[in-house]
Amino acid sequence: MLAIQLAFSTVMVVATVIVHLVGLLLLFRIVDVPESVAGGRGAILGDVARVTGAALGLFVLHTIEIWAYAFAYVELGALNSFETALYFSIGTYVTIGYGDVLLDPAWRISGAIEGANGVILLGWSTAFLISTVSRLRVLERRWGATSRTGPVD
Repeated sequence: MLAIQLAFSTVMVVATVIVHLVGLLLLFRIVDVPESVAGGRGAILGDVARVTGAALGLFVLHTIEIWAYAFAYVELGALNSFETALYFSIGTYVTIGYGDVLLDPAWRISGAIEGANGVILLGWSTAFLISTVSRLRVLERRWGATSRTGPVD
């Protein structure tokens, strides 16, 4: 049974990493603003919209990944209902781990790997969000300097 758990977990980790990568690439295209477009009166509102969009997009990505685990647990018979599986998956993915719902012992290693997977993907998302906010701050500073003194090289 260990080999089956490890195979299942490997497939889930690879799938969620791919979903996350594709999602981050799409989000990057949405929030990336060329320097020539940045600035103007709507710059601050645009920044707010981009950061909010990035945060909500990340939430959607994590929801997809958590739900994928929940569906898999139900399909494998590791948990008996989707609601229970979703509750377990959320707690495991974000490493809260309440402990009131447990996987069948035949699947508990998969649950632990989901926790490690969630930590890595949440960290990746945090880095993306910080990077997004940092890029916007740089553009704001450049725009501020340009509007006061002319173009900055």
